[in-house]
Amino acid sequence: MSIASIAAPHRPPRRPWAWLWLFGASQLLMLALWWRFGWAAGLLAMLVSHGAMFWGTLWPRSRLFGPVLARLPTQARAMWLTIDDGPSDDTPAMLDLLDAYGAKATFFLVAERAAARPQLAREIVRRGHGIGNHSQSHPQAWFWALGPGRMAAEIEQAQAGLRAVTGVTPRWFRAVVGMANPFVSASLKKLALARVAWSARGFDGVRGEPDSVVARIVADFRPGAIVLLHEGAPHGNNVAIVEGVLRAMKDAGYVAVVPE
Repeated sequence: MSIASIAAPHRPPRRPWAWLWLFGASQLLMLALWWRFGWAAGLLAMLVSHGAMFWGTLWPRSRLFGPVLARLPTQARAMWLTIDDGPSDDTPAMLDLLDAYGAKATFFLVAERAAARPQLAREIVRRGHGIGNHSQSHPQAWFWALGPGRMAAEIEQAQAGLRAVTGVTPRWFRAVVGMANPFVSASLKKLALARVAWSARGFDGVRGEPDSVVARIVADFRPGAIVLLHEGAPHGNNVAIVEGVLRAMKDAGYVAVVPE
């Protein structure tokens, strides 16, 4: 199989506020149970409904608030490499590695960082890789809890900024730390962005031991896997980790494809 694009469902949210009606209905049900069966039943219903909202926000592959792609629909020995958090000092070396292995990837860029290093963002595009929206400023600690106004600004300003810097309009969005609260979907629908999660990760954003990180990712190699990688982490080993993943893919007969 040659390296090429692969068909994948590009599904922006269709009903970004459906969750609000469902949540409202669940609260009416809670009140009815409280009235009919007492406080214990009502409290249990409240915990279940609020727990579902937290699960939908914190679990990266949750579809509670809208579609999310976690695996490519193929049985071929092909995977999608996705690299978050750039551009960074690691970007040139990663581009050289991808060239050396004849691999393509999608870089989910932080728009503020792309604006600060426009030549790197444009070089990613020039070498034939994809660009994804990974927020305007990467508010790692609080992205999951942003309100509707700030959430819209993070996604929509990033879309405009990345288009201005690279000349490319991103089609894919990845939530910061993978956590997407109910307010994400409205902007995704407006911008025709589809949300992407992953099916293989090694926690390389925080862990810097190349051998153990690569081994964890390799354990999740599957046809159609979406591999989560990072660049620019403080531990300084992201380039070595990407090289290890590329080598393991080659040894296992996998190729890197992008659904662009």
